Amino acid sequence: MEARYIEHLMRTPLFANIDAKELEYVLVCLKPSFHKYQANDMITMEGHPFTGIGVVIEGEVKVTKTNEAGDRIIMSILGEGGIFGEMVAFSSMNQWPASVVASRDTEIFFIKPDIIVNQCSRMCMGHRQLTINLLHLISDKALALNRKVSYLSIKSMRGKLAKFLMEEYHQHQKHTFDIRFNRNELSEFLHVSRPSMSRELSRMKDEGILDYYQNTFRLINMKKMSEYASYLN
Repeated sequence: MEARYIEHLMRTPLFANIDAKELEYVLVCLKPSFHKYQANDMITMEGHPFTGIGVVIEGEVKVTKTNEAGDRIIMSILGEGGIFGEMVAFSSMNQWPASVVASRDTEIFFIKPDIIVNQCSRMCMGHRQLTINLLHLISDKALALNRKVSYLSIKSMRGKLAKFLMEEYHQHQKHTFDIRFNRNELSEFLHVSRPSMSRELSRMKDEGILDYYQNTFRLINMKKMSEYASYLN
């Protein structure tokens, strides 16, 4: 196993708290397959046979779904260390529930879920820690999906934007922060019209509630932001 892979993987949540030597043993057990993709390459396609849990080693991917109207919805954007496929890996489904597309040149490795849960022949601590890490990641993903559903339950554009930005504020712990989404991606994530979203952001800026430049946002009137984020209508 190349040293650069070990260095990258040690920084990923899936392999947290596993030292370099133990990680080498774990990877021998897992027998991962490595793949390289260019920007806009389709990595997995919704409805196609499931091929294993994917881990982003380098680059970035978008996880998307298509609704009944044919509109694409961005579920998440994953950078280095991001993981996808874990939610379906241990279910009765054998198809990808979403499509994954490379945002730029990306390297990914896939592991078969049955290898993770099978008893390791070495009884290594690293394999046990990997299983614990995976359970944490599945729980976090379930919470993220719950967050996504909460956006859909909010009817107003301002409420959706306020809830999203307030959650980003709590995550960054500061009033000025960068978001990972560009405008198109944000509108797809919130499942709203981009022109309508841009108009609402401009109104909120004119009212002194927030300020922004490209992907950088600054929350000014926290009282108003909190009020709008709590509205469902």
